[in-house]
Amino acid sequence: MTDNSDQNERPDFDEVLQTIADYVLDFTIESAEAWRTARYCLMDTIGCGLLALRFPECSKHLGPLVEGTMVPHGSRVPGTSFRLDPVKAAWDIGCAVRWLDYNDTWLAAEWGHPSDNLGGILAVADHLSQKRVSNGQMPLTMHTVLESMIMAHEIQGILALENSFNRVGLDHVVLVKVASTAVTAKLMGANRDQLLSALSHAWVDGQSLRTYRHAPNAGSRKSWAAGDATSRAVRLADIAMRGEMGIPGVLTAPQWGFYDVSFSKTNKDQKLKPEGERRFSLPREFGSYVMENVLFKVSFPAEFHAQTAVEAAVTLHPEVRNRIEEIDRVVITTHESAIRIISKQGALANPADRDHCLQYMVAVPLIFGGLTADHYEDSFHEANPTIDEVRAKMEVVEDPRYSSEYLEPEKRSIANAIQVFFKDGSSTEKVAVEYPIGHRRRREESIPLLEDKFLMNLRTRFPLQKTRTILDCFADHAALDDMPVHLFLDQFVI
Repeated sequence: MTDNSDQNERPDFDEVLQTIADYVLDFTIESAEAWRTARYCLMDTIGCGLLALRFPECSKHLGPLVEGTMVPHGSRVPGTSFRLDPVKAAWDIGCAVRWLDYNDTWLAAEWGHPSDNLGGILAVADHLSQKRVSNGQMPLTMHTVLESMIMAHEIQGILALENSFNRVGLDHVVLVKVASTAVTAKLMGANRDQLLSALSHAWVDGQSLRTYRHAPNAGSRKSWAAGDATSRAVRLADIAMRGEMGIPGVLTAPQWGFYDVSFSKTNKDQKLKPEGERRFSLPREFGSYVMENVLFKVSFPAEFHAQTAVEAAVTLHPEVRNRIEEIDRVVITTHESAIRIISKQGALANPADRDHCLQYMVAVPLIFGGLTADHYEDSFHEANPTIDEVRAKMEVVEDPRYSSEYLEPEKRSIANAIQVFFKDGSSTEKVAVEYPIGHRRRREESIPLLEDKFLMNLRTRFPLQKTRTILDCFADHAALDDMPVHLFLDQFVI
């Protein structure tokens, strides 16, 4: 390794940071599909957060750090009465949105949930909108929120296309932090230097271990980690807006930069890969590709690599439900990423462990015909030992075509197939589902179901008349775009 200890010439900001900053500050979103999809994404993301408020393990995290704190122009957390500073509000919104693993998904070399960024976006936009009105200025509108969502989706998703953070032990919430930092800094009025400073600090923070997502340490931190990331982004953007200097070589600095410290695999001799291999790949320019192609979780609160498996299991349920005791084996044919991420055997310690277990997510709909958030709870699992009995009979195998087409840009399938074999030698047909209901290829089919999902989530929190008022906000896309952010959030206050 080259010794650069005697060199102190401050470099320009790393090229990746400059590319992100220029996109956020200068790009104009013209894709009608992206704008339309963003409106449904906003609707679905808020609905997921409302549903999560039913669960005490989620709601216990919400609210001011100091009880009774009053915040002027405080940001609202949908479904609650809280008015919080934007940093804590971003944490709360992000935590609720992510809690049930039910919001939209992006699958590539790295996976993640781009709508996790809504925590920071809504919190900052609501606060700034109220503050502007109090100063006699025009408020921010929901058009700005939707623009921020499209850009945050794009930053997170493009960085994920060919850069697998999980393969070096890092968690994908680093991308939430970076994307949220970029767009919230813009909302705050950052110039290019301030935005570059904020982004550099986000990458300094970027070493997020993903230990809590994998057996035997899987736990509920995975449900609030994104809220923590988008909240931290708001704080870093605020620090930059106060004039804090950036770290221009945060990625590329030899020995101390992100690439060398956190993005470098070692070989058997513990030697670093050549320098040129420790760089992010950006295979396409930033635009609106990710929002256009984002995957909605329409029917099942399940880790997305299993969505098609759950759909197949629901299809097989009528044929299997009266023969559960006769099952000899269940063969799940899947793709490599699903095997690496969510295939588990043995005991499952908690709901967070179960909703990331392929075999559990297949067993429940085979037996019961559906899968809801309640099916992951300890009480349900303990009352139904048949689930683990069926899990123990499962075989998970890879189909190379499924693995290949999962990564093909024009396909991005998330294929799974299930076949059940019985002790008498008979079997079901092999039911394969290659594109889940929330995929872009099934977008029109999914929109009515997505609206039904939102309505059901609203009804967990609001009376009928309030529900109708909220639905009216989304019915007219042009009116939604023009709505002041603070008036939009007014609709969701308890």
